[in-house]
Amino acid sequence: MDYEYAPLRLPSNVDRLTAAAQLAIQAEFSGWELARVRLYPDGSRQVVLRRRLQNQSQPGLSY
Repeated sequence: MDYEYAPLRLPSNVDRLTAAAQLAIQAEFSGWELARVRLYPDGSRQVVLRRRLQNQSQPGLSY
């Protein structure tokens, strides 16, 4: 499967509940899923979201 990735950097002043809410909205409306979270010593987070690439053409249809 091919995926597209979207890296995000969340600053240290964003708490865990706010980050979870933002990521849930992205997952619900844009089809993203959580691929990786990295927590840094300063409290910031690096988040990588991914979603499957959409097939541009459907089999059996010609344009």
